[in-house]
Amino acid sequence: MSNFDHFGLVHNINQNLASMRQTQAAPMQAFTQLAKLAMAEGALSAKTKELMALAIGITQHCSGFIGFHVKALHRLQCTRAELEEMLSVCIYMGGGPALMYSAEALGAWDSMAAL
Repeated sequence: MSNFDHFGLVHNINQNLASMRQTQAAPMQAFTQLAKLAMAEGALSAKTKELMALAIGITQHCSGFIGFHVKALHRLQCTRAELEEMLSVCIYMGGGPALMYSAEALGAWDSMAAL
């Protein structure tokens, strides 16, 4: 299990962006709307889209994305087997750095599964 606190990271990101939601309401609302529309069920399931988003987060080395998208995958009832299969593609495409962030994603998965 990872010692990295993804819950805390997600909370801190949301807290740190709170002032921008006030001072930059229109762009922040537009980004939120873009995210909702892009992640909505369509030709691809919401779970498939979340797996894709997590893969991008891993290959772009973004711990924040790992926290947000692992949380969403739990909500969408993704299985650990589905997660690990996607992680193997990340490792194939992203090499050693993706392996390290895949380990981080597995740690986040295990931490969130324990709740």
